[in-house]
Amino acid sequence: MMSRSRLASVAGALVVLGALASCGTESGTADAPLRPSASVGRTAGESPRGAVPSEDAASPSDRAPTVTGRTNSSATRCHTAELSAAVGRMDPGAGQRNFPVVLTNVSSRTCTLHGYPGAAFVDAAGEQLGRDPERTPGGAATVTLAPGDSAWAGLRFSSPGVSGARTATPATLLVTPPDERNPLEVPWRAGAVPVSGDSSSVFLTVLQPGSGP
Repeated sequence: MMSRSRLASVAGALVVLGALASCGTESGTADAPLRPSASVGRTAGESPRGAVPSEDAASPSDRAPTVTGRTNSSATRCHTAELSAAVGRMDPGAGQRNFPVVLTNVSSRTCTLHGYPGAAFVDAAGEQLGRDPERTPGGAATVTLAPGDSAWAGLRFSSPGVSGARTATPATLLVTPPDERNPLEVPWRAGAVPVSGDSSSVFLTVLQPGSGP
């Protein structure tokens, strides 16, 4: 049987060990670094510096605004299928032959033309006669055509009897609206045109409102 003094020594030792164990736990807790969560200090929707927020995370006010009201020229311009072409009456000048080439909006919508039409004389086999017309310098303006409205460009060349150029008689004048690829066919009934030699050039003016001078 353990003596009373012996029991007192064992109890004292147990108290000391308990105190040491308690101190060790507190020390370990104090020395461990604090790790705040990643959300500390951030407001809703805020991203870490240098990060790119996803589109889904951004609020509607943070996203780039949608641009509206931008004009689409390919949607507003007149296309070949929406036009008819004609050649007006010759207006003779001093050694010149002048014709209005008229484009009319035959569609049910309003559309626009800007600049020069294309033009080419061709024979019955579809072969081009002479060079492409040259463009007469002039300020191009956008012509707005409501359904039924027309625009015209001047087609001019020197009278072959005066210029002495070699001539040919076309079957058709091909007229291509600005920025289009498909031409409109207009029967040519105004006789011979210059196709080579001196003064054989043919000239075109920019489109303007109306059906001719």
